[in-house]
Amino acid sequence: MSQRHAAQKATAEFDALFEAHYRRVCRAVYRLVGDTDLAEELAAEAFWKLHQKRPTRLTNAEAWLCRTGVRLALDRLRKDKRRLQYESTAPGPDGPLSPEEHVGREQERARVRRVLAAMKPAHAALLLLRSEGLTYGELAVALDLNPASVGTMLARAETKFRQQYEKQYGEH
Repeated sequence: MSQRHAAQKATAEFDALFEAHYRRVCRAVYRLVGDTDLAEELAAEAFWKLHQKRPTRLTNAEAWLCRTGVRLALDRLRKDKRRLQYESTAPGPDGPLSPEEHVGREQERARVRRVLAAMKPAHAALLLLRSEGLTYGELAVALDLNPASVGTMLARAETKFRQQYEKQYGEH
């Protein structure tokens, strides 16, 4: 196989990977940062990292990309002091909200983001990826965990989230 043909094949494979997984990576990142443009930027950065240095044993590209995207988003939240800029303005699935409901929902989202940003990255990533619908098996692969310990670690992460939330905002 010629070098040119190999490069074309690799490009086609990467394009197919991008088409298959970009939306999910964006959605996972968006749920953390709450800004469409930023989510797209961080998702593209996750794909760029994969393109630059593809892991030798990549068995689940989607999980790897989601994990990388989530880690990039958590890093951004920790570094950026102007979190209000990242608030979502998208209406919820229930239809248009009243101004009071919208403000309440946005305040709650900001609280959740602050709590996630204050947690250990592994716990935050576990909670976020689980809320994105990953199964225990997918979580184990995505986060390099023992499949038998995912349930326990998820319970711990939920407890840590609840404790951190109550510490910062009182009982909800």
